[in-house]
Amino acid sequence: MSCGCKTSGDSAHSCGPKKTANGCESVNTCGNSYKLSVFDWLSDINNPAPNRCDFVEVRFKNDRKSFYKNVNNIPLHIGSVITVESSPGHDVGVVSLTGELVKIQMKKKKFSEELALKIYRQANQKDLEVWQEARKKEDGVKLEARKIAQRIGLEMKVTDVEYQGDSSKITFYYTAENRVDFRQLIKDYAGAFRTKIDMKQIGFRQEAAKVGGIGSCGRELCCSTWLTDFRSVNTNVARYQQLSINPQKLAGQCGKLKCCLNYELDSYLDALSNFPSSSTTLETEKGKAFCIKIDVFKKKMWFAYVDSSIAWYDFDIDLVKKLISKNKRGEKILPLEDLKQPEASTQNIDLIQENSVDRFEKKNRGNRNRNNQNKHSNNQQGQQGQPQGQKRNRPERQDRPERSENPNAQSGNQPRPQKQHPQQKAPVEKVEGNSDAENKPQNSPNKKKFKKKYPPKKDNNA
Repeated sequence: MSCGCKTSGDSAHSCGPKKTANGCESVNTCGNSYKLSVFDWLSDINNPAPNRCDFVEVRFKNDRKSFYKNVNNIPLHIGSVITVESSPGHDVGVVSLTGELVKIQMKKKKFSEELALKIYRQANQKDLEVWQEARKKEDGVKLEARKIAQRIGLEMKVTDVEYQGDSSKITFYYTAENRVDFRQLIKDYAGAFRTKIDMKQIGFRQEAAKVGGIGSCGRELCCSTWLTDFRSVNTNVARYQQLSINPQKLAGQCGKLKCCLNYELDSYLDALSNFPSSSTTLETEKGKAFCIKIDVFKKKMWFAYVDSSIAWYDFDIDLVKKLISKNKRGEKILPLEDLKQPEASTQNIDLIQENSVDRFEKKNRGNRNRNNQNKHSNNQQGQQGQPQGQKRNRPERQDRPERSENPNAQSGNQPRPQKQHPQQKAPVEKVEGNSDAENKPQNSPNKKKFKKKYPPKKDNNA
């Protein structure tokens, strides 16, 4: 995190001190690479020297920022690594914003100019080396701090550890449900790490912002990328947006309600201002009806009878307003089923057949049916054109070698012989050309033969 280029949290990366005020060659990308960077849209405007802002915004590890006064008028730009005043000692940070926008940020965060500390100098090589060595020890210190807290039996979680730039102080960020008595803990930490200890409790949303992660939408968490202030979120926000009160779906990684529930709340409130109250009841000739559902996008309201709430009837909000005005005049409206107008059924044509489950099988199925029909018609034509008692001649196959004579084989061009005694053998006649004996498998001598039944001949005189 020495200059902010390429990565916002890499402690091993360092551009080193530069003789120029930039502190890094890629100044334009340094500010944009940080997760909570602010775009300086007034950077190209040159203000007069008397009205020039002497304050700069400096960022440290993760999302910690503060404002410092440039008392020595050092030429600074976004990405410059500087040494600033701290208590005790000094700290090392990166300039994240300069110019007139700093005054706007200070006013937004209600930061007093009298409390601003001063900037010492640009960080030299010695400051950077000490700072980077301290940053390398943070992971090991965090694990050791968790072990010490667990050994004492404190119900707390050490989320993050931050070393000061001169290694004179360690700040431990922790989360806890209840109040924690860490008097013994500080003594153990001071004895283990041999430096000044500072404990700072943060909320669960601040913890998620420091740790980071991927949300249910598939993108990086808003609190760790661009969200700087955390507005309160309650269950009424979900009710206004007609969402089911399901804690597992509405809660984020921090365990609290998602911050994104507030993003579209104003749009829903503007749309609901044109709707009648959700507690509206209609006096009908059949009985009382109450509102059971509201659709903001379709601008409809669903009503059901108090006695039978199974059947729902939807009406436009304009019609509902007219019905409410009739009830106010003391008139009862018609039953809901009579007020409901039948909607014209529109048949949707699916051009790309996305809704069909077997859309990939229709083509093959049609080819299969077509092949079966062609085969059936060919068989019928073959039976009509062929004389009874004879088989269709097959094409001659010359490349196939001749088989040995089969005494049980029958010639395809000869009529079927009469049944003989099993001891007598039928005379074998070798027929040149095509025969079924070459194409049919040899029949076993023990297999019983069945006489083929032919359909009766048609009598032309009948």
